[in-house]
Amino acid sequence: MSEHLASALAAHLAASGNLTAPWHEHYTVVPRHHFIPDVAWVVPDETGAEPYAIDRNQDTPRWFQAVYSDASIVIQLDAGTGDLRTGKGTPTSSCSAPGIVFPMLRALDLLDGHKVLEIGTGSGWTAALLSARLGSHRVTSIEVDEDVAARAAEAMARAGYTPQLITADGADGYTPNAPYDRVHATCAVERVPYAWVRDTRPGGVIVLPWRPTYGHGLLARLVVNNNGQAIGRFERTASFMMLRTQQRAIGWTPHDAEDATAELTTLDPRTIINAPEGAALAIAALAPGVTQTVITEPGGDVSLLLSQADTPEGAWAAVDYSAGLDAYTVTWWGDHNLWAQVSDAYLQWVSWGQPARTRFGITVTPEDQVLWLDHPRHRVPPYA
Repeated sequence: MSEHLASALAAHLAASGNLTAPWHEHYTVVPRHHFIPDVAWVVPDETGAEPYAIDRNQDTPRWFQAVYSDASIVIQLDAGTGDLRTGKGTPTSSCSAPGIVFPMLRALDLLDGHKVLEIGTGSGWTAALLSARLGSHRVTSIEVDEDVAARAAEAMARAGYTPQLITADGADGYTPNAPYDRVHATCAVERVPYAWVRDTRPGGVIVLPWRPTYGHGLLARLVVNNNGQAIGRFERTASFMMLRTQQRAIGWTPHDAEDATAELTTLDPRTIINAPEGAALAIAALAPGVTQTVITEPGGDVSLLLSQADTPEGAWAAVDYSAGLDAYTVTWWGDHNLWAQVSDAYLQWVSWGQPARTRFGITVTPEDQVLWLDHPRHRVPPYA
């Protein structure tokens, strides 16, 4: 059963361009099912598809079908206290969807003899794939959670791979085995830990999911220069759970509503909601720390809710769209108007000629992390 399903998934991934040589060969010799626990929570990649639980002991065929689908499979909730049978809890470890795993591995541009540091062992599948490509002795993988690390070690041993596994905070890197030719992060970060740059040799590559407070996560590919900097661009969207030390509370709490200001805007909030990736990057740079939540009502009304990450008592704004109106209500509270900040950033992006995501890049130095447009010298200034 598993061989047939694995072949079907490989064909699907190859047809979409997500599984190419030499990773097709390594996919074949590192079966995914070795790394998935009996009970897990499946998050399909298809738009609108609902997550669901799988239990190998209760329904083996369905378990294998899920394992060999292009889905992310959550293997831990709430650091082990959540219930995988119901999906109640916040995902804290997963086996990422194959449709993003292999493009990320391809972005590493591995060569024979390369030494790799992986941040976030998780299920152990990608560490095993890296070991199949390079040899276990050239792979170091860090996992912050002891239980997850132990299960990954057992799974990799069963599959015949023995990379060096470190239980520690991946944000600190792992200097004893440095320098690395490649760093591969399987968790998202808002600020790239400089330790990853420090531990990478000049010319080395760091591939990571970058997740600003505003907008969607993006896959960043950075190259380290001889001045201790990492410079690169964003290759595609990539949705990953955050590095644990960078997890943040995001919520919208309209406190002090009686003191809020109400005004009108002629800018349709849906323009901001549906703005392209380039606009979201401009907003992330020009309105740092602002997060968005979107609520769509059955009748077509839409609310854009803005708040400040990790600041439940901070500024907030709500912009409400209803069909047939020429102006839309903005309600805001705080020491500054978050709607004005976000909408000004969007219109600034328009004035730049609406640059696409591919024109933006990021530079990481020992002191700072900056977003730039077209060239590393063209820093996108902070909002003023």
